[in-house]
Amino acid sequence: MLMKLIVGLGNPGEEYSNNRHNVGHLVADALLKRSLPLRGKRNLPKNLVVKKTSVFMNESGSEVKKLLGGLDPNNLYIIHDDLDIALGGYKIQNGKSPKDHKGLESIDEALGTSDYWHIRIGVDNRDPKNRTPGKEYVLQDFTGEEKKILEVVLKEICKKLATS
Repeated sequence: MLMKLIVGLGNPGEEYSNNRHNVGHLVADALLKRSLPLRGKRNLPKNLVVKKTSVFMNESGSEVKKLLGGLDPNNLYIIHDDLDIALGGYKIQNGKSPKDHKGLESIDEALGTSDYWHIRIGVDNRDPKNRTPGKEYVLQDFTGEEKKILEVVLKEICKKLATS
């Protein structure tokens, strides 16, 4: 069975933990919670390894490269926020990134490729008439309503990854 490395991107520190930019960490946490034995049985396949970055988003490349080790990048799944997708949506695609994401640019540069799996989590819930700039918006916390929407998405993604 081929090993799959799933890495959730985000910024370190409690002050960033509920930011939209940290949705990768939130999904990784949900997956890690599922991996805990329930009545003696693990809920995730043994070939899945789930990690969270411990460096700032824009510096993710070197850490992901180290975590990947000798594993083929086609077995790498990066979980990240995506402003090109509305809140409540997600896409799992190989080699497809949002237009401007410094964390992914760092990973692409470190690995020398963008041919790895992207778990693109939609975080855009901005008012079309009063759009906060993306760089500012992703560093804001999810609202209570947004967290409820996100909870549904997290469950779907966890289920999909656990059975893939």
